Parts: sequence; structure tokens; C-alpha cells
Amino acid sequence: MNEILFEISEHVAEITINRPEKANALNEAVRNGLFDAFRRANEDPECRVVILTAMGERTFCAGADLVELATIGVSTPPKDYMPILGKNVDHPKPVIAAVNGKALAGGFLLVQMCDLVIASSTATFAITEARRGRGSPWAVPLTRLLPRRIVTELLVTAEPLSAARAFDLGFVNAIAEPSELMNRARTMARIIASNAPLTVKATLKMLQHADEMGLRAAEMVADEIFREVYLSEDAREGPLAFKEKREPVWKGR
Repeated sequence: MNEILFEISEHVAEITINRPEKANALNEAVRNGLFDAFRRANEDPECRVVILTAMGERTFCAGADLVELATIGVSTPPKDYMPILGKNVDHPKPVIAAVNGKALAGGFLLVQMCDLVIASSTATFAITEARRGRGSPWAVPLTRLLPRRIVTELLVTAEPLSAARAFDLGFVNAIAEPSELMNRARTMARIIASNAPLTVKATLKMLQHADEMGLRAAEMVADEIFREVYLSEDAREGPLAFKEKREPVWKGR
């Protein structure tokens, strides 16, 4: 069985964790497969958007494979233990998490690192490290995504957030019934893929800088990020297509 499935259609890459019999836990094969899949999506010029999901409806990802950890005796995870977008994986294309079921520990991390989240109505989100004597230093960016007290609750109680509460808190963009989850994610992905790729890429880069810098410094960097967008062929194509009452043909340059 291939632990990671990968396919591209209509400028959208789908990366699927395929280990449902083990709650899609992150063993070595899954982690290495995710590194490879994100690299392939990044390098493929046909890919404009990525959907990250998993097989089955019960568990999106249960986090680290604890049996594997106990067997090999890993204490502190190495730097490149698993792919983290924006940290050890450079990925300038938008990534949508399509969350079907429980996202626990490292599975929560996979959702946290994505740009957008579509959740099944049955999905839950939990950081369970406190129950296993493990740690979650990777949760620092969560302080930019959720209120401080909610983050504290997640970390010290290890209790889950429902999809509905995660939506109300702004952690989830939309909720779908399980049978409609992938259709909803694909619809969003195709909408994004139909937009000007240089603008989408620059927007993500701007938001990353805004997270990491003060407001005024980020505004100055944003001007530089978008300079090449304004001077691109696509920037001329957009207004021209509007004038000619047709869909724009993006060239990404």
C-alpha cells in the first residue's frame, strides 16, 4: 500500500494520507511521503493549489505513530522529523486541509500549517501531547490563529474542539457533511486556481511576512512583493480580459 497518494487535476494537487487502518498515523513512510508530495506539488508548473486530506472518515490523522516511537526510542524529534510548511518546507502555493474526522497532535499540526481549512461536520481538533508526556513546541503559531485562552485550553486539557466551535473561532473556513467534504474543498481549490497565480503567490508571501514582522515593516515588504505582480503580463491580461468580456488566460509571468 502506498502511504501517500498524489494526483493533479485542473491545476489542483491532492495529497492523501493512506493509512486508515492505523488512524493515518505519521510513521516514517508517511512523513517521507509528505515531504516528497509537497516537493512534487511545488515543482510542478501545472499545480496552483494543494488539498491535503486522508483516507477514511473517522480519523484525519492521529499524530505520531506511538508504536514506532516506542520501538525506536525517539526522545526529542529531530529538526526534519516531519514536514512543516513555511519552516522546513518552502511551499508558496496555497494548501487547503480537508479534515475528515479527528485531527490529533501531529494531525492538528498538519491542519495548523495549512492556509485554509474545510472540515467535516464530524471533525474534531485536539493537541493530546499532555496525555502522553510529549511536547508541542510547534503550537507557537497557533497563538496567531486562535485566542490565547483557547490555545491554553487546548494545550493543558488535551480536550478536543468540535468542528462547529473551531468554525466559530475562525480556525475553520467552512464545514461540510462528510459525503460533501472533498467536493467543497475542490470547489474552493478550483476558485483559487482560476485566479491570477502571481497574485495568489504574492498574497501568501505577504501574509507570512505580516505574521513575522511588525505592521509597518510588513507594509514596506508587501510593496516589494507585489512590485513584480503589477509589472507582469498577467496584470495586463486581467483588465484586458474584463474589457473583452472573456475569462483571463493566466501565464504566471
